[in-house]
Amino acid sequence: QVQPVESGGGLVQPGGSLRLSCAAAGTRLRAMIMGWYRQAPGKERELVASISSGDSTYYAESAKGRFTISIDNAENTMYLQMGSLKPEDTAVYYCNARLGQYNFWGQGTQVTVSS
Repeated sequence: QVQPVESGGGLVQPGGSLRLSCAAAGTRLRAMIMGWYRQAPGKERELVASISSGDSTYYAESAKGRFTISIDNAENTMYLQMGSLKPEDTAVYYCNARLGQYNFWGQGTQVTVSS
């Protein structure tokens, strides 16, 4: 019923910016707890940012001041605006939607930060 689909990944140089998008047909995003996770090669998947009803947000320490999570209600789309990108931000980024006790995951989009 809920199938998140990410887009917007790519290759950027250090210090650059990138905007990731997540669409999840079937359910209004505002009805769920939404989040962005990432997984670097050989590393555990980690939470980068999340947003819930009332626009309550959470950011990992590594993302604070550089990343912004938001939801466009009209487009039913979640975004992750990433700035001042560093090589250590390189990872596959996943969209996650939580509805009650269920979690739904996208297939991921690759972000590579390299000069």
